[in-house]
Amino acid sequence: MILKSIKLLAIAAVMCFPLIGKAWGVLGHRIVGQIADDHLTHKAKKEIKKILGNESIAIAANWPDFIKSNPSYKYLSPWHYVNFEEGLSQSELYNFLSGDTAKDAYTAINFLSQQLRNKNLNDTLKVQYLKLLIHIVGDIHQPMHTGRLEDLGGNKIKVLWFNDEVNLHQIWDERLIDFQQLSYTEYAKAINFSTKEFRKELQNSPVSQWLYESYGVAEKIYADIKPGSKLKYEYNYNWIDTLNIQLLKGGIRLAGLLNEIFG
Repeated sequence: MILKSIKLLAIAAVMCFPLIGKAWGVLGHRIVGQIADDHLTHKAKKEIKKILGNESIAIAANWPDFIKSNPSYKYLSPWHYVNFEEGLSQSELYNFLSGDTAKDAYTAINFLSQQLRNKNLNDTLKVQYLKLLIHIVGDIHQPMHTGRLEDLGGNKIKVLWFNDEVNLHQIWDERLIDFQQLSYTEYAKAINFSTKEFRKELQNSPVSQWLYESYGVAEKIYADIKPGSKLKYEYNYNWIDTLNIQLLKGGIRLAGLLNEIFG
């Protein structure tokens, strides 16, 4: 019944979009969720607990990836990313988004945010929509989820991580994060430092700005890589600060959005 209700929201063109890898992996999504939880208002925490029960934001964040094995949810795959052409200016990217009617991460965040403000939304949809929103906000802060269509956000760019054959998307999903050898709570604690002014700036920016920033990082990642490259300690050294700021931004912005909806 619920699946049928959600499917009515999808358009036929959804199935034309390519499936790409999950963003941040299990650990990364939990880091974003944990940081967000630390910046929620008391009221938002209370309202979210009514929806999720004893499940934390950090744990709930991975549900949209876990359900990918269920064919009934296949139509949700395009909600995890937005593909952009290379070399876009900020105004060009904004113009693209202003006319965006596809089912992608940008339109999904707008839709889910609107629906979760609906006081009459049934409880089952509240749970699903909240988990999707938590996850997708994390997704768009993983730079390769604003990557190029022709290589599926780096999925077709083969590289080596030490001696493992992987692709560029996997490097940013999991390999860099896993390399730090921290639990998600340890990782969140290690990077969750920000000023009130910084948080205000992040949370007052529109979703289009979030995407533009991630896109800018993705463009630099593309410029820095060659297919077949062997990535190891130097790559980690060069990109770890960028990785951490993206995780931090994702958590702070997620908290701001949830505070706005529920606070």
